[in-house]
Amino acid sequence: MIVDSHCHLDYFDEAEIEGILARAAEAGVERMVTIGTSIPQAEAVHRLVERFPQVWGTIGVHPHRAAEGTMPTVEELVALAAHPRVIGLGESGLDYFYDKAPRDVQQEGFRRHCRAARESGLPLAIHAREADTDIAKILAEERAGGAFPFLLHCFSSSPWLADQAIEMGGYISFSGILTFPKSTELRELAARLPEDRLLLETDSPYLAPVPLRGKRCEPAFTAHTAKVLAGCRGVSLEQIGVITTANFHRLFTKAA
Repeated sequence: MIVDSHCHLDYFDEAEIEGILARAAEAGVERMVTIGTSIPQAEAVHRLVERFPQVWGTIGVHPHRAAEGTMPTVEELVALAAHPRVIGLGESGLDYFYDKAPRDVQQEGFRRHCRAARESGLPLAIHAREADTDIAKILAEERAGGAFPFLLHCFSSSPWLADQAIEMGGYISFSGILTFPKSTELRELAARLPEDRLLLETDSPYLAPVPLRGKRCEPAFTAHTAKVLAGCRGVSLEQIGVITTANFHRLFTKAA
């Protein structure tokens, strides 16, 4: 079994979801996590996880949307994540590439999500783009108040940030970017990171892996990234499924 630890099912038309889930099951992707990107969207996440037993969810505010409306308090985030099939927080973090929200607003939002993760015990899915130094700094500062579980999702940042995250107890999730021809450094990183910190994802409907570049991505495509990760690690596809699924459940302890 393979778990897609990060996708956006609510970005698809509702009538498509059953077909998407069927294709995922055929590809060996039997479970997936649909990710929160705003507080108004939390209702859609709740509906999906209540409708489909193979889908879990997270609640959070994407850094692109950090300046939309009022940033939720730590208490509000924890309350929304109390749903029995919401297993994590996020995605939150920092994106200095697009800068769609002021950086100070992004940072405050990220800190609130860190504190909600600490209070709830739920892992935080972190979006990090062109912000390695501040991601590491805020994680270190917030963890000084008490450790909390987290992963860097759709990893494409520097090896330095990956090493910092691993030292702090974090996990690294690889998307279709791992399969891209120019991702040599990323594959080298995937080959050397600790086995017990690796996860898989699609970030669908974005970032379709090779050999499906240009197509709309969906959870079934996790299998292609899994195959490349297995090659990086020198193990079979079946072994990488066992490894990453065990890691997923070790991190997302609420998933059952």
